[in-house]
Amino acid sequence: MKKVLALVLALALCLTAVAALADGVAKEDIKLGVILLHDEDSTYDLNFINGVKDAAAALGLSDEQVIIKRNIPESNDCYEAALDLADEGGQIVFADSFGHETFMVQAAKELPDVEFCHATGTMAHTEELANFHNAFAAIYEGRYLAGVAAGLKLNEIKEAGKLKGEVPMMGYVGAFTYAEVMSGYTSFYLGAKSVCPDVIMKVQFTGSWYDEKEEKAAAEALIAAGADLISQHADSMGAPTACENAGIPDVSYNGSTVASCPNTFIVASRIDWAPYFQYIIEQKVAGEAIATDWTGTIATGSVKLTDVNEQAAAPGTVEKLAEVKAQFEAGTLKVFDTATEGFITVENGQMLIEYMADVDTDPAFAKDTQVISDGYFHESEFRSAPYFDVEIDGIELLNRNYGD
Repeated sequence: MKKVLALVLALALCLTAVAALADGVAKEDIKLGVILLHDEDSTYDLNFINGVKDAAAALGLSDEQVIIKRNIPESNDCYEAALDLADEGGQIVFADSFGHETFMVQAAKELPDVEFCHATGTMAHTEELANFHNAFAAIYEGRYLAGVAAGLKLNEIKEAGKLKGEVPMMGYVGAFTYAEVMSGYTSFYLGAKSVCPDVIMKVQFTGSWYDEKEEKAAAEALIAAGADLISQHADSMGAPTACENAGIPDVSYNGSTVASCPNTFIVASRIDWAPYFQYIIEQKVAGEAIATDWTGTIATGSVKLTDVNEQAAAPGTVEKLAEVKAQFEAGTLKVFDTATEGFITVENGQMLIEYMADVDTDPAFAKDTQVISDGYFHESEFRSAPYFDVEIDGIELLNRNYGD
């Protein structure tokens, strides 16, 4: 009887193992479909293109195993593109823009055997679909580091007596007044403030993720308003070009602009999407679940800085960035530090003690989650997409309703 039970148990284990293998996909058969809002001319989309190519190379995938659809608008075209990619054999379909999300959810509901992954979205943890996933990265750490480089440059300008105003002033070209943008420009400002305490910043919005004319005009307006340095959360060469033309230091985003702006480009932060693409492919091959919300960090290789352009950067920038990066890696530094007196204040000097954020986004954008504890704002920990939307002292929003 014991032998019979042992054989039954062994058979059950074998069947379980076979079932697990059956859920996976042979690596040579895996196919990934990628939906892009724009194409290589957008630094944002180019970053995804480079990420998927790097992941494919690391895993030894052929060109035929990755299908990229470019210039897919945030409309029903995204839904159609997702279905097309699935029809072409894609077991995983990925989209890169916030406005693609509802159409990806629609496709996920219709095709439960296909994994749908989406960058920057907010709905995966509330939709509770086994095959729909959100991903982002702690880019606020990278923007903080880039802000440190900016603050050091402002100190250099100040010491040389070349400030345009009484205190150092940064200009920031933002796309929309969304939490993702607010989290980004606030972390950049806090990085600069950590080394240049009297810095202030003005933000000009464009109402678009990619509009070279508007981004250039916004940067030019900020320079005319007295900005000593410019940064951006927008995807074209508009702002960097304006800075190079005017001789104003620039901290870019998503990639180096040193080739076109050798005299003004300092550094850029970016998300490296290769670790995420590699992760979702490996999970599918293994027949294992993809995380509902995935947040990459400096430690996972998902948050990076470009090389510092020492021709434009202040002396000692490389060394200081290495020091601050090590603090992030050790967990001793928090970007949104609410415990340090005077570091983050709101409404004329009041410390930020508690904050209810809109994590479980609904049509009313109700604030539903307490996100401050242990002395810091827990950005991208309750879901992958940013939800920091606090207006803090030191940052002035210009044309705040533009594009809302």
